[in-house]
Amino acid sequence: MINFSIRFALVMLAACLSILGCDRGVRMHSAESYPERLSEWGLFVAESKLLTVTDEAFVYDLNSALFSDHALKLRTVYLPDGSAARYDPDAPFALPVGSIISKTFYYQKADDDQLILAGTISNDLPQDLGSIDTQRYRLMETRLLVKQTNGWDALPYIWDGDDAYLAVTGKIERLVFTDGTNLPYLVPSKNQCAACHATNHTTGAIQPIGIKARHLNKTHPAIAANQLEVWHREKRLTNWPGIASREPANADWTDTSASLDDRARSYLDINCGHCHNAQGPADTSGLLLDYKAHTPQAIGVCKPPIAAGRGSGGRLYSIVPGEPDASILSFRMHSTDPAALMPELGRALVHTKAVALIDAWIEAMQGECI
Repeated sequence: MINFSIRFALVMLAACLSILGCDRGVRMHSAESYPERLSEWGLFVAESKLLTVTDEAFVYDLNSALFSDHALKLRTVYLPDGSAARYDPDAPFALPVGSIISKTFYYQKADDDQLILAGTISNDLPQDLGSIDTQRYRLMETRLLVKQTNGWDALPYIWDGDDAYLAVTGKIERLVFTDGTNLPYLVPSKNQCAACHATNHTTGAIQPIGIKARHLNKTHPAIAANQLEVWHREKRLTNWPGIASREPANADWTDTSASLDDRARSYLDINCGHCHNAQGPADTSGLLLDYKAHTPQAIGVCKPPIAAGRGSGGRLYSIVPGEPDASILSFRMHSTDPAALMPELGRALVHTKAVALIDAWIEAMQGECI
């Protein structure tokens, strides 16, 4: 007969393994058996009203980030023990099978638990860069990209209490903020996640968007060092040339010390370039917004739309130099009409400060469309 102390220990172990607050290591799951609970992945530890990234994963940051209705985000990447990502100066880094990328979306709470729309915050990492105080912030969702043997898979999890639950069909939740903003917050479906990450229209293969040199080549605020150099030093990145200043690096679009062109192109790259690239889902538009050496017309200057419909707003060109009000690009970024807004998925609000940047960029352009 099992004595009381052993039986008690087994009961406590079973209880511990059933909740998010017990860390038993990151656990990979096959595509046929994805767990209903996020806690089963072992990526986070929840205790004392604090959601903390496990020691097996590491937090990363981007030079300029995707706008998602002012949601704050905590980004992590997990690589299987003893493995490493492979550096590439342009394409997404090659990550080994078993890798997991996570992005947790959350909003700050006021004293009365109403949500605060953090439109003035430019740095979207949590204050201590590795955890979220769930008394101060409301967790909305955590999206996973999981590297299986046949490629990446996308999974959305919606937070409810101390855990998040798999929601392959997504969800729309109406949020009201302290400033009166009414937001239909969208948790994308599994298919919608996959559509945005299928950055190559020909292959349809899902790829990470942010895990690229030009987005990651920056000093990480938690370690006061270039995060790619740190990844290389900790043997988590191979093929790294070793000199960050010689490798691609986008600008922080909020950094006014950078050039207007760098800031605008960097913002368009991370927010639009995954579709608007030479191989992307929007390749037939001929509008290329990834940060590469494209011709002025390719990035929209005096470029007529292929088939914009209502999305053109009656305007004739994607960009009219000196005239943001006459430019389709500006019109679509200002719009909240589902038939016209761009990006077409992932936002319902206007990113006011970013749109002002793009307008200033267009306004500074010289020339005219004939």
